[in-house]
Amino acid sequence: MNYRLLILPGDGIGPEVVAEATKVIATLQRKHNFPVELAHGLIGGAAIDAHGSPLPDETLAKARNSDAILMGAVGGPKWDTLPREIRPERGLLKIRSELGLYANLRPCLCFDELAEASTLKAEVLRGLDLLIVRELTGGIYYGQPRGIATEVINGVGVRVGFNTERYSEPEIERILHSAFIYARLRRREVCSVDKANVLESSQLWREVAERVHKTYPDVKLSHLYVDNAAMQLVRAPKQFDVIVTGNLFGDILSDIGAQLTGSIGMLPSASLDATGRGLYEPVHGSAPDIAGKHIANPLATILSLAMLLRYSLKRPDLADPVETAVKGALAAGLRTKDIARPGERAASTSEMGNAVIERL
Repeated sequence: MNYRLLILPGDGIGPEVVAEATKVIATLQRKHNFPVELAHGLIGGAAIDAHGSPLPDETLAKARNSDAILMGAVGGPKWDTLPREIRPERGLLKIRSELGLYANLRPCLCFDELAEASTLKAEVLRGLDLLIVRELTGGIYYGQPRGIATEVINGVGVRVGFNTERYSEPEIERILHSAFIYARLRRREVCSVDKANVLESSQLWREVAERVHKTYPDVKLSHLYVDNAAMQLVRAPKQFDVIVTGNLFGDILSDIGAQLTGSIGMLPSASLDATGRGLYEPVHGSAPDIAGKHIANPLATILSLAMLLRYSLKRPDLADPVETAVKGALAAGLRTKDIARPGERAASTSEMGNAVIERL
């Protein structure tokens, strides 16, 4: 039986980097007997241009019929003046919600070859391997009420923007269970990040974390406030194994993690449901300022494909060679512009993709 994958190139540099990952899929089919059927769809700005919706019904139907989804990126200034409810990012939020993709995995792995590429000292980063588990379908991004309204303050009508940070016990429980399960596959340490000193939602989060921990006595649990966690990620990131946190905090901390790897162009991600079906995408976004210049780094997308093979398709025998090929390309000295040192030749998007393919 063939695996069913949906390819969503998206906007900006999305089509460029997804094209390189698709070439990797073709190589796996040809050289490693990878049985897969590919479907393609539109999401984000490209879908708005074609269908007037950031997530057409056709794309959602294909997603429901897929074993996993590989996506590029969405968004760009072209669509920034649209009403908020139909902007490209709403398509991404909707597909996560409709498919129940509540667990976002963002590994922060520093390849030794790129330890010098970060602004942090190489000795702080060399050997770094941590996993951020972010709750993805709750919290302030989805909480109600939200909006912009006019209120009377001191006798004057003023506009007020408001959002609601909201988490239920079941939402917290399921993401904590995910974190402990993934920690058992690693070094068995979980750090739960919250802001329990000032937020009631975080107080509940910490209480539930302690309760869920009792099911996993073999895993160590610690807690940090988010401001301290951000500082510790920069000061001594190798102290962490698995970090679990809510939607907003996870969004911020995972971008700090991206810098630890040397470039945001190196960071993959997975968004999974309860069965392991998931959407896989690079963290870097659509980068419209470099779209069409063929200088984008495709490695985060190729590493996202490796995560897809490992987590949704349960094929570590295919994921391992892809990750080894990425490491091999870096060891051979290939660098795209975002990870090249001053004076070092920068490879194009396709050159980097081809270097990975050669090593497969």
